[in-house]
Amino acid sequence: METSNTSFILTYFILLLVIQQVESAWINHDVYLKCLQSQNSNSISEVAYTPKNSSFSSIFLSSEQNLRPASTSALKPILILVPFHESHIQAAIYCAKKHGIQIRVRSGGHDYEGLSYTSLSKHPFVIVDLRNLSSISIDTESSTAWIQGGATLGELYHKIAEKSKTLAFAAGVCPTVGVGGHFSGGGYGMMSRKFGLAVDHIIDAKIIDVNGRILDRQSMGEDLFWAIRGGGGGTFGIIIAWKVELLPVPEIITVFNLTKTLDQNATQLLHKWQYIADKIDPNLLIRPRITNVNSSQNGKITLQATFNSLFLGGVDELLSVMNRSFPELSLVKEDCTEMSWIESILFFAGFATSESVDVLLSRTPLGIAYFKGKSDFVKQPISENGLEAIWKRMLEEVDGLVEMEFSPYGGRLSEISEYATPFPHRAGNIYMLHYGAVWGSSSESEEKLTWIRRLYSYMASYVSSSPREAYVNYRDLDLGVNNDGNHPSYKVASIWGTKYFKNNFERLVHIKTEVDPSDFFRNEQSIPPFSS
Repeated sequence: METSNTSFILTYFILLLVIQQVESAWINHDVYLKCLQSQNSNSISEVAYTPKNSSFSSIFLSSEQNLRPASTSALKPILILVPFHESHIQAAIYCAKKHGIQIRVRSGGHDYEGLSYTSLSKHPFVIVDLRNLSSISIDTESSTAWIQGGATLGELYHKIAEKSKTLAFAAGVCPTVGVGGHFSGGGYGMMSRKFGLAVDHIIDAKIIDVNGRILDRQSMGEDLFWAIRGGGGGTFGIIIAWKVELLPVPEIITVFNLTKTLDQNATQLLHKWQYIADKIDPNLLIRPRITNVNSSQNGKITLQATFNSLFLGGVDELLSVMNRSFPELSLVKEDCTEMSWIESILFFAGFATSESVDVLLSRTPLGIAYFKGKSDFVKQPISENGLEAIWKRMLEEVDGLVEMEFSPYGGRLSEISEYATPFPHRAGNIYMLHYGAVWGSSSESEEKLTWIRRLYSYMASYVSSSPREAYVNYRDLDLGVNNDGNHPSYKVASIWGTKYFKNNFERLVHIKTEVDPSDFFRNEQSIPPFSS
């Protein structure tokens, strides 16, 4: 009887706690909204959405690129702010600090784990969605651009092409990715062997800090400017604009997508590719992608390798380079297409090159599904036997899309010091590996997550170690997480921090301690101050 009473009392208090949390969320958004209005009464109601608004759910889901994070996060934001002015963000920070509410900042919504719009903790939070702060100003004389933090890569590429046929920017291939998160973590793309990462060409920025101040490079200081160029989003403040140097490209470049199945020596070709990937002409980037497909011969699942490539020059020069460095691929002129740089953006994004470049202005992805990604760095070529053993494990997954993408290093990527920016994965890497699994319903999630984690575990002997490195823009909560709503400790954060940033993690912690000692800007994988 005593046990039964104890159980009843415990159940009662648990239910009471749940009710209090629900009530707290509703009270918080009313209190928070009133605070915003007191700070910015003229226009805040036009850009603030609470669960009481009929459009709240559509605003919340409109930037969702991966269905998995929201499906596993029980807590939704108490308010979404879609600011038109810097003052709206300053008010959001002030009121969040006053009422003990966290802030998540969303640019394009491509965060692999949804940390820009979801939370694993029970702590109330608001989303600051930067989509309306998306203006881009191009100066062709100085070859520079100012880009607001809510702009997408597609909008940036479109704007550059409007102004020049021989200027470009080195960043990712997906046009709906927001520049805010992409630049904050590094920014690999199809021209990275020639020019390096996006962060290697950032020359100024504007950030709103924990005290609501708007700082540029001069006023924020070189330490903070260093930290935001690759130290990951959501840690140091809200970056509202970036200034970048634009890069010279020829009017005509050449691309190809050459697909080979396992029966067409894909394994041997990929094995050979590893020995030239980081050493070939830096104007050329060849990025193989291994995916599972149904065989046209017997209907069984097989693998194919697509050699995805961009060359900054004409087709004849490309063929000359390939014949010297990678004749095994047997590339011929008919496999290649000459085009402009902006047409190559459409090509790599999966659009027909006949499509209007205006399609790059759309913030709607070609398709969304449940997704999990992971990453590694490879410093020694994997043997043919090793590759075949990896393929065996990929073929275990017969439902849904699985992939491995091999992003080559060398060229400018490997010339820049690992300490120049927080992104440390430089010389010594042949390529970066990306693992991906895509599926169609939440009921499949456990199975797919188990599969990709098993593959990742198997790959340990082939990739970097001490630490096993990872790319912060391929955010992966499997590497370690603080999910109780409290401030992550230095010890806990160092688990993922050294994988993403290696020895630069220590410097990032020092800078965080200086600029945000109370750890106001934080998420499940943010940089902590020493005091936390």
